[in-house]
Amino acid sequence: MVLRYLFFSLLFINFSATAQPSSKNNLHFNALAKSWDEGIPLGNATLGALIWEKDNQLRFSLDRVDLWDLRPMKGLDGPEFRYKWITEQVKKKDYKIVQQNLDEPYEKEPAPSKIPGAALMIDTRSWGTVEYVDLDIATAECKIKWKSGTMLRTFVHANKNFGRFVIYNLKGDFIPQIIPPAYQSDQSSAGGSVEGDDLNRLGYKQGTIKREGNTITYAQEGWNGFMYEVTVSYYKSKDGSIEGLWTISTKKAELPKDYQYQNSLKEHMQWWKTFWSKSSLHVPNEQIEKQWYLEMYKFGSAARKDAPPISLQAVWTADNGRLPPWKGDFHHDLNTQLSYWPSYSGNHLKEGMGYLKHLERNKENYKRYTKKFFGVEGLNVPGVTTLAGTEMGGWIQYSGSPTISCWLAQHYYLQWRYSMDTAFLRQHAYPWIKETANFIENITTKDANGYRQLPISSSPEIFNNSLEAWFTKNTNYDLALMKFVFQIAEELATVLKNDKDADHWKKTGSEFSDYSLDENKVMMFAPGKPYDESHRHFSNVMAIHPLGLIKWEDGEKARTIIRNSIRALDSVGPAMWCGYSYSWLANLKARAKDGAGAAKALEIFSKAFCLKNSFHVNGDQTKSGYSTFVYRPFTLEGNFAFAAGLQEMLLQSYAGFIEVFPAVPAEWKDISFKTLRAEGGFLVSAEKVNGAVKKIAISGKKGTTAVLKLPFKNYITNDNVKIEREGEFLKIDFRGAPHVVIISNDSSSSH
Repeated sequence: MVLRYLFFSLLFINFSATAQPSSKNNLHFNALAKSWDEGIPLGNATLGALIWEKDNQLRFSLDRVDLWDLRPMKGLDGPEFRYKWITEQVKKKDYKIVQQNLDEPYEKEPAPSKIPGAALMIDTRSWGTVEYVDLDIATAECKIKWKSGTMLRTFVHANKNFGRFVIYNLKGDFIPQIIPPAYQSDQSSAGGSVEGDDLNRLGYKQGTIKREGNTITYAQEGWNGFMYEVTVSYYKSKDGSIEGLWTISTKKAELPKDYQYQNSLKEHMQWWKTFWSKSSLHVPNEQIEKQWYLEMYKFGSAARKDAPPISLQAVWTADNGRLPPWKGDFHHDLNTQLSYWPSYSGNHLKEGMGYLKHLERNKENYKRYTKKFFGVEGLNVPGVTTLAGTEMGGWIQYSGSPTISCWLAQHYYLQWRYSMDTAFLRQHAYPWIKETANFIENITTKDANGYRQLPISSSPEIFNNSLEAWFTKNTNYDLALMKFVFQIAEELATVLKNDKDADHWKKTGSEFSDYSLDENKVMMFAPGKPYDESHRHFSNVMAIHPLGLIKWEDGEKARTIIRNSIRALDSVGPAMWCGYSYSWLANLKARAKDGAGAAKALEIFSKAFCLKNSFHVNGDQTKSGYSTFVYRPFTLEGNFAFAAGLQEMLLQSYAGFIEVFPAVPAEWKDISFKTLRAEGGFLVSAEKVNGAVKKIAISGKKGTTAVLKLPFKNYITNDNVKIEREGEFLKIDFRGAPHVVIISNDSSSSH
């Protein structure tokens, strides 16, 4: 191979994507929102705030992620809470008793549940009309200016548990109040899981509010002696400006003594500068690009390595006098998983570790549940849990699914594949995957054909909460997850040179049947149940995405299954889809190399299923026929799956090699991204100009080898790197310096 010498440095590559977001991707309004779920979101994964207007006054809805009522869910402590007992009722077709004992308490009981914090209300009626409301996502600072000249600036500190605000050119008096949640009120009405219960059904005594000078403290006692405090303190300077701060604490609240807004802002901005430096991108569709930046802003606001993971609403609990939709819990049959999809190729592995640390902290609780509910050894996680990882019930097909830990195992696997952190593999990933595989081996038995079967199986959430939702044969959903966990168990045991384990996992994994396909090679829900009705959860195609067990790169047989299964989704239609269905569809179409289809799905999501502040609200807000759901419960998984979908269009590495721009629309002529992450721990930047890939930069650790699918025939690269060409692939050996390889399009030579 002839190498040409180019003196490139990654620092000087002029990719269009910039490290810090452009101002065009900010939120900008000429009035404050009138609803809490359209407020300006601020957060640091522990504390959160939504800024909006209520009763013509400025309102900060304040939240803390670990404010939880952890009382046990009624009905889950009896002998009926057993997988074996449920199986017996299914076989007897006596299902009403199952619903009464295990499903209905979730709807009827107000708790366990996430609970709100409080609100900070500032009387702004004398300040006049708002001129603008801006959220600068590069700095995570909100600015509000009134036409009278008064201005407020505020942020939630990126890595310290307080929020700050400063008010300039104040007109009139500064009159702040803490507005507590309505734990005691004149009315009490039960609500379903979507609407949320009235707060007073929790049975709390209303907390107390105390004022001492310029400090206001609200103390609230919850269930079983749980306490939290909300504190707001402020100071009026000589120039008339007001500087203040707030916090929520589950212990004695402590605020910094330094009131200087600018001092804290500088430290806060540095965290966000580092966050945004991890990756960036540019696409010519402004709507999609802006939505991606807003999704990553929310991810930075909701994820930290040492904070609890992203729940349904993260740090933005409903401020409407009710409990949040679906109790603000942790749904592991889709929601938590989709929320962390963008962390891997988005190069935010550190923030993604908060998810896995939560699972590690609660591991013994999960083992208790596994032994109690399933009656076997090993590891499985309840499909619906509290902050402490304790089961909450609900539709038992999914809250009690036997394959939850298999999907969670993928996140351990991806953290390893994208980091290549051997210590993490040995200490966390393989132990989790091994115990999950042990559980699946223990819970399954062989049928007359020698194939392993679950006693009963389900496919979220086909047939909803009914007897028909249970299948006597493995659904494609459960089957894919079980096959996947044995495949990765074998792979990781091999990496760890544990040949005995690897052989065992290989043998056990071979004892599962093929997937159920109809006569058109479309993936069915289960044997006897084709994909013949619209459904929000694409559980039948788990093997295609996210698990990647059926890959486009496997050949025409696999491509036929992928094409036809996605075509069936489109053909049956979106009547029963939610917003996250479109985000997931974008990922699926990207895996099928359908850039136009992926972009269309992202556009529909952004246009129809998001409020003006970018929050995903499940239903079609435009009522344009994208779904029969037109309601607006706010959850986050659709937002983060959107971000992952765009990343999947720009970079793929799941098939054992790196491919840039694998699924972009033909009309996207000028595209670029910086330092997206590929499996193997490689950082990749690439640029396409006038429809042609111009250059690619790959950074790898010493001792690793990257395989790149060439997007052009001829190339030039920097020296001192061993590169071998094998057809359309380059093998790049990072044995020594430099650790950044630049490959540029060269139409003037051949290799």
